[in-house]
Amino acid sequence: MSSFTKSTSFNRRALSSLAVESPRSTSSTAFTSPVGSAFASPRTFGGSPRPYTNRLKEISYLFQVLIVAGTLVSFLVIIAGGYLYVVPSLGYNGALQFNNTSSVVATEGKECDVFDGNWVVDDSYPLYNASECPFVEKGFNCLGNGREHDEYLKWRWKPKHCNVPRFRVGDVLERLRGKRIVFVGDSMSRTQWESLICMLMTGLDDKRSVYEVNGNNITKRIRFLGVRFGSFNFTVEFYRSVFLVQPGKLLRWHAPKRVKSTLKLDVLDVINHEWSSADYLVFNTGQWWVPGKLFETGCYFQVGNSLRLGMSIPAAYRVALETWASWIETKIDPNKTRVLFRTFEPSHWSDHRSCNVTKYPTPDTQGRDKSIFSEMIKEVVKNMTVPVSVLDVTSMSAFRSDGHVGLWSDNPLVPDCSHWCLPGVPDIWNEILLFFLFRQQVQ
Repeated sequence: MSSFTKSTSFNRRALSSLAVESPRSTSSTAFTSPVGSAFASPRTFGGSPRPYTNRLKEISYLFQVLIVAGTLVSFLVIIAGGYLYVVPSLGYNGALQFNNTSSVVATEGKECDVFDGNWVVDDSYPLYNASECPFVEKGFNCLGNGREHDEYLKWRWKPKHCNVPRFRVGDVLERLRGKRIVFVGDSMSRTQWESLICMLMTGLDDKRSVYEVNGNNITKRIRFLGVRFGSFNFTVEFYRSVFLVQPGKLLRWHAPKRVKSTLKLDVLDVINHEWSSADYLVFNTGQWWVPGKLFETGCYFQVGNSLRLGMSIPAAYRVALETWASWIETKIDPNKTRVLFRTFEPSHWSDHRSCNVTKYPTPDTQGRDKSIFSEMIKEVVKNMTVPVSVLDVTSMSAFRSDGHVGLWSDNPLVPDCSHWCLPGVPDIWNEILLFFLFRQQVQ
């Protein structure tokens, strides 16, 4: 501190002497450039006879310059760090389009897992009104069936490290022009199919240009349903195949009496020839792989001509998946058809099969975020030669105990904690589905 004070005092005296000197007597290099003077010889600095004191002044000035520069750099670093931290957390507020490839990359520069995230409140949802969409089954229109609170409609999925673009109906309709998108699976697949149709119809002025190709009403009993968007020349189709493999009649008369039918694990559903020409194929199976739908109805597993009475359901599910994978690898042209498989959708029945639909998402999944079926799907897909995208909705859907039909169906005497209200959770599945489809187009 003493040296800093001394240097300051010297500066004052030097400035005072300069103020009364004739301009001619002042050295042309004195104070011309503070930075340059710092590197000048003490003997030429204003003709001063005190080189040591001058050097102290120069060092003091450099020290002050370094402090200012360091402060400025630190400020810029703080501002840049704050920008990188705050901006990604703002989420997607309708600004992102499907052709924005930055939405698939995490802030760390790595591929982002869109299924690792949280549900956040968003008052811009729902995406449509089920009462105005003729393709929603009456049993799934919970608001129309008397559900009073609508908080369950106001949630969107927010990945932790990236963004899924918002649904832009005009963009999606154009991208699907001339295409054929096919859903294959159980009633959960049909719900997602209905959801996508209603989402797409919000972009059309002429609703009459959308129709079921065979004039059928939407019902769970029909094996095939296809809805055509005439203005854009594309179809959204659903094929009911709850196991993906072929159910069959019992041909062995010496089988135990409890065996009424079989599920041929090594034979894909006979309607598979209808799927292979699709542009987009979306599969699911899982809800029917339970004792109540199999053993308790007298249905057991068959491989070739062999009846497998002792085979467990998970083991049979794995064989069925391998059969499906083999069909994909031999029948599907990956240059034409994009294949996706949606994982198991958790239900929210209590231990005693009672159905308690909550008002808000549950903070505790109680183990529903894990499924042996979902893990098998990922394992089988990982070893396939044809690219297949896995829509891993198990964990994200496990929080949505508020999204089920409950008592707000077309049959209120039968509660339902398996199927989902529309609008609702399946809409979010479809936003992620479209993200996967269109991401490949731009990459």
